[in-house]
Amino acid sequence: MKYQNYIFDLYGTLVDINTDEWSAQLWKKMSILYGYYGAAYTYKELGREYGRLVDREKAAVRRRHPEYTVIDIKIEKVFRALFVQKGVKPKKSTVLEICEVFRCFSTKYIKLYDGVTELLDTIKANGGKIFLLSNAQRTFTENELNMLKLTPYFDGICISSDEECSKPDTHYFQILFDRFGLKKEESVMVGNDYLSDIGGAADFGIDSVYIHQSISPDIDGELRSTFTVMDGDVHKITAWLFAE
Repeated sequence: MKYQNYIFDLYGTLVDINTDEWSAQLWKKMSILYGYYGAAYTYKELGREYGRLVDREKAAVRRRHPEYTVIDIKIEKVFRALFVQKGVKPKKSTVLEICEVFRCFSTKYIKLYDGVTELLDTIKANGGKIFLLSNAQRTFTENELNMLKLTPYFDGICISSDEECSKPDTHYFQILFDRFGLKKEESVMVGNDYLSDIGGAADFGIDSVYIHQSISPDIDGELRSTFTVMDGDVHKITAWLFAE
């Protein structure tokens, strides 16, 4: 076995997903939902205010963490603020439900890539540990991990919204390594983004596996991966990692 610790990106690496967070239909539904709780918005106003509050929260995170080069926010703060500025004080459970509905309405499809379960099972069968390092929102991702039955595979999970830091910032990699006591020479990053996953891993000083999927960003520069799969075939990662 080449490594002891296998660090995975989620979306575009293990999970194939298609979302649209800016469709008029989505914001029409969300404006009705907010109206149920007494927060009256037109759908255009709600989308506009959502964008403004996202920018406001990003600015607040940058002030709190000037050391981070790439930040993230907790999206539930934005959904809560949309209530508050209309004079509504929502319960925490209500805000979380709003997040879940937003994710559901904005998701066109979500599924595992072929070969993912085989890859994770093979790592476990050989005594490896599996970690998640995802640029994502916990309020979205936690439910999706459970739905897709991925949660039990992970020995540790880091989600960028929790840390307010994202790949490729090496601080984010360091958070994972410090929290779970990982060693660089025993670890590999697996991801589908040549900058966030692969560039971040290279800057941090660990090996990486790049897999190109349909939702991967176009490669515009050096691809610094240790091993590369350009046709999206997850089975090739399993074969390389566990070649005799």
